[in-house]
Amino acid sequence: MGEIRNFRSGNQNEPPSHGAMPRRLAAIIVGDIASYSRLMQADEEGTHVRVKRIERDLIEPSIVEHHGSLVKTTGDGFIAIFDSPVEAVRCSIVIQQNLIGRNASLPKHSRIEYRIGVNLGDVIIEPDDVYGDGVNIATRIEGIAEPGQVYISGAIYEQIKHKVVCGYEALGDRKVKNITDPVRIYRVLPDADAVGGTRGRRENTLIFLLSLTLLVSAAGVLWYLLAQPPGKGSEQAATPTASPVASPVQQPPARESAVPTPQPSPSLASPAPPAPTPTPSQSPTPASEPDMTAIRGGSFTMGSNDDPTERPVHQVAIKPFSISKYPVTVREWNECAAAKACGFTAIGKDDAPVTNVSWTDAQQYAAWLAQATKKPYRLPSEAEWEYAARGGTQSKYWWGDKLQPGMAGCKDCGDAAAEQPSKVGSFKPNPFGLYDMGGGVDQWVADCWHRTFQGAPNDGSAWSGGDCSSHVLRSGSWKNDSRYVRPSNRDGYDTNVRYPTHGFRVALGP
Repeated sequence: MGEIRNFRSGNQNEPPSHGAMPRRLAAIIVGDIASYSRLMQADEEGTHVRVKRIERDLIEPSIVEHHGSLVKTTGDGFIAIFDSPVEAVRCSIVIQQNLIGRNASLPKHSRIEYRIGVNLGDVIIEPDDVYGDGVNIATRIEGIAEPGQVYISGAIYEQIKHKVVCGYEALGDRKVKNITDPVRIYRVLPDADAVGGTRGRRENTLIFLLSLTLLVSAAGVLWYLLAQPPGKGSEQAATPTASPVASPVQQPPARESAVPTPQPSPSLASPAPPAPTPTPSQSPTPASEPDMTAIRGGSFTMGSNDDPTERPVHQVAIKPFSISKYPVTVREWNECAAAKACGFTAIGKDDAPVTNVSWTDAQQYAAWLAQATKKPYRLPSEAEWEYAARGGTQSKYWWGDKLQPGMAGCKDCGDAAAEQPSKVGSFKPNPFGLYDMGGGVDQWVADCWHRTFQGAPNDGSAWSGGDCSSHVLRSGSWKNDSRYVRPSNRDGYDTNVRYPTHGFRVALGP
């Protein structure tokens, strides 16, 4: 995920040292865990472990991915600074949305939820801390925020309002402690449904008030007409040339004209039977199968000594199987979404790899493809993935021990940094004819996450025991550096959490 600049926790009781200290304008994120004391009282050791894991697996990588710097962690929170307000808010949204996935299976009283405040301001930077009103305001905004929410200052809002695809709810000006002027605050609404819900509530209120006004007006008019002497109202309603009898004579036609209006409704409803034109969904078109490559069985040396998670190096026997030549594409994924078997419609070019999928999403696609084709599609095991990625080699990369430009899609693999991964097949295939088996998108495999290979199966099967709240990712992504595109590189991530660099490919076999 890149390097994190680690600031040592500063002493809050010590003022900044005298002398000219560097100042800069920065977007500041302050995060704090809601009900931290209660969580620690209920399970001190367990809470500490969970918080540290969230910091390691979510908060720190998210800050780096969005080009920020972690200033310090505070036990129950963190402070980070960014050059870009846009990246600061995006990072905050990613953290909160990923925490929703982590908390989904937990009872409410056990959930770790952060309040996040973001502000833009002038700060004083020291080697181990940051100071200034900019930090103080971010801290006060965080204190106002609801658990699981991101609140931002007006200064941040003015910088991002047309740049970040989300909604904002104005909360007005708030007086905050030790800050002279009131601070304008907004709540970030990252979910389109939430935006619509907020607007809907406001619109419903306005409609109710308008309806109430019209009802009162109509009641007043009716009372006025009923209060008139007999004949006076009809005289006022009639034209000067019409007799008083003319007005009541014209009333029934108005009612009669209302009677025929229901008549057309059956005729309008009768063309509705053609609406069963959506019935094609009852006879779905066959699923487009991915381009599969047959892999001969064999044995290989799995793992490396480059990282503790890749040890111990061990021999694994692999049975023959097939694996998709490319990662699953947006077009292939959207066939599953159109069949209502996958949870969302992916955006992007048809030949780009699908991204932002969780392990559960990948399993849903494989299950749908297996059912639609009557073939045993599945996710590859971790051993199968590495065997296929190596392509019969045992070098650091499949092409050799040194990085070569143009061989993989990663941050320092030779191409300029990109906002999105390249289309599948943009780089050379490995000796097995497989594309993007390093870089491009992180790829889910079937195995549950284990911190090392100690006790791993040696028959190529998926390792299903242990902590299955996380599963294994392989390949590295276009956002990572070249260390992550090694065939032996491995990482773990939460099973039910989507992340923008995560994709997958499928396997077919025994």
